[in-house]
Amino acid sequence: MRIEQVDPANAGLVRACHDVLVAASAVDDPGWPAESAERFRLALTEGGRSREPLELWAALDPDTGAVAGWCHIDLPDLDNKDRALVFPLVALDFRRRGIGRSLLRHALLRAKAHGRTVLDGATLTGSAGAAFATAVGATAELPEARRVLDLRSLPDGKAAQLRAVAAAHAAGYRIVRWAGPTPDEHAAGAVALLTAMNDAPRGKSWDHEQWTLDRLRTRFDGWVRVSPVRAYSVAAIHEATGEMAALTQVRVDRSLPTWGHQGLTAVTRPHRGHRLGLLVKAAMLDWLAEAEPALERIGTGNAESNRFMIAVNETLGYELLEPGWTSYELSIGAAVDWCYGG
Repeated sequence: MRIEQVDPANAGLVRACHDVLVAASAVDDPGWPAESAERFRLALTEGGRSREPLELWAALDPDTGAVAGWCHIDLPDLDNKDRALVFPLVALDFRRRGIGRSLLRHALLRAKAHGRTVLDGATLTGSAGAAFATAVGATAELPEARRVLDLRSLPDGKAAQLRAVAAAHAAGYRIVRWAGPTPDEHAAGAVALLTAMNDAPRGKSWDHEQWTLDRLRTRFDGWVRVSPVRAYSVAAIHEATGEMAALTQVRVDRSLPTWGHQGLTAVTRPHRGHRLGLLVKAAMLDWLAEAEPALERIGTGNAESNRFMIAVNETLGYELLEPGWTSYELSIGAAVDWCYGG
């Protein structure tokens, strides 16, 4: 099996890698949509999570040239620079042949070459991927539950009703909203809310992300500008101080207009206890009903320990989608013997 780096200019190979993802997702995770071809391709030119450097490596069958699997390696370059986020995927027809181990071994060596000391990844809880992670010595870190809101079964007027209930507890706050990159007048508030997300449960050894106006513009808004995704933001502003107190965001891929994906929802510490999370998320549903008439479902994920946000989502009508995700961590130093001898 030959492993080679995928050149974004090689449209045929990029498309073949995406085809592997679509076919595998239909079998492994039929209740959740695969990433669109446009977003998949864009990650190779614009970077992975928060526009961080990303490498994609494909395992090619030596006889046919078919893509037997691939692995992307996300390399954080602002925070957590000791880590690499790794996602190996083996094509359905090539499973149980050791290709996953070969891809992970290659990713480990690439991460080590970049000066990383830890590999991170996530897989469906209880899946073959989870068994594989355990077999190679990775440690389970953070279980995350997935939920889906089926807008087609949402009773008429429910979002407006919940918004009114929340507003009764949120006197002195007003709602603002925007589509696309963050307007100048809300940029400082958005930075504060992105920073507030550091309170959310995460792997115990992950550093907090340090958000600045420059990071917001170049990474967060920069990705929105170039991506095929329509981004919607709803915030609550504290009238007395002008502070942004809460923010929620949903993204809809133009290639998959029936599905939305929940981004962050955060409330800053001084403003918690006023049902602002419910307020902004209910206001978002009202807006999306107008702005995205083809939208049928919104997917979200929360750490199982995040009982406050889970309660908000269940109030809105989100239903549990099993299995969830589990994050894993693998020390590169501890994996050296396995890498070279396994």
